[in-house]
Amino acid sequence: MFHTPGSDEAPLPLPYTGFEFDSAQRLPLLLCLDTSSSLAKNGAIASLNTALASWAHSLENDMVLGATVDIALITFGGSGHITVWQGDTALGPTAPTWPLSPFVPAHEFRPPQLRALGVTLLDRALRLAMEVVADYKAGLRAAGLTYYRPQICLVTDGYPSDEGGRFSYSYRDLLPELRKAEEERRFRLFAVGVGEQLSGAQAVLEELAPEYNAWLDGFPFELVLKVMSHSAQATQDGADEAEIRQIFARLKTRRGGGQVPA
Repeated sequence: MFHTPGSDEAPLPLPYTGFEFDSAQRLPLLLCLDTSSSLAKNGAIASLNTALASWAHSLENDMVLGATVDIALITFGGSGHITVWQGDTALGPTAPTWPLSPFVPAHEFRPPQLRALGVTLLDRALRLAMEVVADYKAGLRAAGLTYYRPQICLVTDGYPSDEGGRFSYSYRDLLPELRKAEEERRFRLFAVGVGEQLSGAQAVLEELAPEYNAWLDGFPFELVLKVMSHSAQATQDGADEAEIRQIFARLKTRRGGGQVPA
């Protein structure tokens, strides 16, 4: 699904200076990643950093996704609680507005080296992710560019908290807006849980993304990112919702330490 722009044009975001679009539709993909202290255990944050670096390399060598997909990153955890990234550059707790943007062409994406600490302000991070995607879509329209339905990939320990680290139901304030966004096809939200599944964690994912939620044993971040790439490719190829669900189901069928081919 893509938007047909009007005739008004605006400056392109700075990462695109000198970049040849060839009138390609853009596919915004935003990663919203939990980097709270729970990922400091069992080598989880090291696995995440390795997976991001490997994924970036694969995108650099993928002529189709590398030239069409635009990537932004938001992390929640750490001393600053929430960080917006433009590649490996930290922009702070908020995102700039067009023509500045945290999105970069996938073939130019260079991931930061992430650290695990702090609490899980999931609701704030996801709200910011929604705002970043909405602003980027508006900027693309103003610049005369078309886009496919954006993807937001939320990866978390499934235990949203307040600033004191206590479980918080404030994520439920987002649910009406998420349901409306689904109805209007503003973006597609994938919610993936990793690590030890605490009581109620699965229910959080199911509430946030009824169609696209999964809980994974361990920390198979490479598989998650590979599925995001396949979903992006399928979206470009005009796949319907049933086909996207089939791709995402590859995560749900994963058991134990086994791998499901993507």
